[in-house]
Parts: sequence; structure tokens; C-alpha cells
Amino acid sequence: MPSVTDAPLEQAPHEPVIVIDTREGYLDAVRRIAEGEGPVAVDAERASGFRYSQRAYLIQIYRRGAGVFLFDPPAIGRFDELAEVIRDEEWVLHAASQDLACLREVGLEPTRLFDTELGARLAGLPRVGLGTVVEDLLGIHLAKEHSAADWSTRPLPQSWLVYAALDVELLVDLRDRMAELLASSDKTDIAEQEFHAVLTRETKPARTDPWRRLSGLHAVRGSRGLAVARELWNARDEYAREVDTAPGRLLPDASITAVARTLPRTKRDLASLKEFTGRASRSQLDRWWEAVERGLTTEDLPKQRVPGDTLPPPRAWADRNPEADRRLKAARSLVAGLAEQRELPVENLLTPEALRRVAWTPPMPLELESLRAALAEHGARPWQIDATAQTILDAFVEADQTPSSDDEPAS
Repeated sequence: MPSVTDAPLEQAPHEPVIVIDTREGYLDAVRRIAEGEGPVAVDAERASGFRYSQRAYLIQIYRRGAGVFLFDPPAIGRFDELAEVIRDEEWVLHAASQDLACLREVGLEPTRLFDTELGARLAGLPRVGLGTVVEDLLGIHLAKEHSAADWSTRPLPQSWLVYAALDVELLVDLRDRMAELLASSDKTDIAEQEFHAVLTRETKPARTDPWRRLSGLHAVRGSRGLAVARELWNARDEYAREVDTAPGRLLPDASITAVARTLPRTKRDLASLKEFTGRASRSQLDRWWEAVERGLTTEDLPKQRVPGDTLPPPRAWADRNPEADRRLKAARSLVAGLAEQRELPVENLLTPEALRRVAWTPPMPLELESLRAALAEHGARPWQIDATAQTILDAFVEADQTPSSDDEPAS
């Protein structure tokens, strides 16, 4: 895969960057962006790990002929005027799926997309982080020291703003170089299908019992402990939303599961539990104790396990569904070989989930068209189906004709 072999150039010192946080400044920027030309580079910075919400606290825009603009979304509100100007242009983002939700929240909705992170995967680049891809394809070293910063901070330090500006200033050049790579490997159509899939991907429905995602919950035994964990999770989530703080900063998951395992009988017992930590563990002790009491006394006890459509882990298939296990093993190695031939990560050729689904419950009758339809039902794109369906069918047919060791006659 082509890459820059010379030592990367250090990014030149950047002129001071300002944040646009007034309506007047925003409308002037929209006018200037409209006068630019070509694709529009877009990025957003959130405060994940610091705030409860996933809103954008900074939005960066770059367009050739216009320059770079940094906007303060909490101060500006809706971005409808900007959306009108750039809606029909191609938007360039890196790892677009991470930012689309917070952009849509302020009215920014692309109709055409070029995702440089996804493009890097499809082009077969070994590493796909923005800094690495910029260095490999443009020969420029891009520092990434503020990626995990608290972007809700005000005022934002100048070094952070320069970092944010650089995130978009090189994206259009990167897009052009990556488009060349994709074209040279005959992957332009594949990339367009994948970019469209990112834009049209449905939002996952909210989980029925989100508290069941608590880290360490597997160590909680009994329905009463689960009830305490559920009530503490709900109390933490309500308070985190109220103060717009990441829940884990107020009360770590480990604290909740420690309480659910020990089931303290008094508020004093709760306060003395050494694993009960977090910035709000003592300041909101009454809140937490009320939650514990609800869990200790409720008659609405959760089940230890809940039914769902989650498949068992593949390591358990040999015992639970040996026919599916043979199908999966046969197809998985062949699909991996196809991915290697095409210089693609195997998960981009076909998601492991889609392959597991059709291996566990293959369509009947097992024919090429029925298998293609099943793969499409599980989210595979046309190019992925064209590339893998016949190979998977052949693997399934052969696996179904291969007797298991239990079927073989004794010698």
C-alpha cells in the first residue's frame, strides 16, 4: 500500500484561532462558507466521559476558498442556515458515525458523505486513526494530544483550538488522496455503498434494561442483588442527567456492583463500604441509600437472565448446535481468505454478526438466492453479498455433508 517514506513534515505553527459564539459571527461565517468551493470538511468535539449528554461542544468546518471556522454550538443553537448552504455538498468526516448524531441534533444532516476513516479501512491501510492516516498519505505529522479533552470547558485553551482546526484543515486533501487509492484498487463503488450505509443506518432502539450493561454485574448473585443494582443505576442516571455529568464520574460501576453484592442493611453500612467511591458517593448518600432501600424491599424482582435474540458465543456452539458450529467454522476461514485477497479487514467484507446469524439459522431451502436475501436482512450491502454469498453457500453445503464425530461408526 502506498505511503510516504520520507520523514513526515511537522505541522507549521498555526495562527491564533477564535471560536464563533455569536449569531452575527455565525451568519457571517455561513456567508463565507457559501462562497467557498468543493467538499466541506466537518468535525465535532464532545465531552464524553465528562458530561452526561453527547451534544457537540465545538463544531469545526473547513472549505477551500473559505477557510476554517470553529463554532460554539451551546451559544449558537440551531445551524439551519449553514445546513441550507452545505446540504447538497459532499461532507468529509473521519469516523463519521461518531459525530453524525450530535451534528443532527443541531440541524446538520449530510446527504453525501466521504468518511476518511472508513475509506482507510477499505483501502487496506494498517492503521486508520486520523493522525496516522494523515502522516501516511500526506506526509504531515498531526499531533493528537487533546482527543480526550473536556470540550465543555470555557474558555477553550488556544492549544485545543489549534488542534481542533487542524482536524479539519487537512481533511479535504486527505479525501482526495484516499479517493485516488480507492480508485486504483477498484474500490470506489464499494466505498460509496459503505458511505451511504453510514448515512442511512438506523438508530439502535433503546435497551429495555440498560442497567444490565453495568460492568461487573455478572458477579452479582440473586434477584435481590440485581434489584439493588437496578435501583442504584436508575438513581445515578437520573442525577447524572440532572447535573449533566458522566454517570461513572459520580458513582463508578464498581461501586454499584459492590453494593449489590454485599447488600448493606443500613446507611452507615453503605457509607463504610470501602468500594463505595466516586465524587458523589458521600455528598449524595441519602439519594443512594433511598435507592438501596427500594431495591431491598421491592417485589418487582428482575430475572437473573432475560431472553433475547443474542446468539450464544461461538465457543459454545459445538455443544449447543454442532451443525451450526461446522457451518460457521467452514465459512469463517473462507471469508477470511476472501478478505485477505481483497486487502480488506474481514469485518468490513462481512460483519461477524451477519455470518453467525446465517450459520446459526440458515435459510431454507438453502439456495443462493435465499442466502443472499438472508444476508441482506442482516445488513449486508450488495457488494458484500456479491463477494461472499457463493463462498458461504459452498461452505455450508460441504459442512452439512460432513458427519460429526458422533455420527461416525465406532471402529
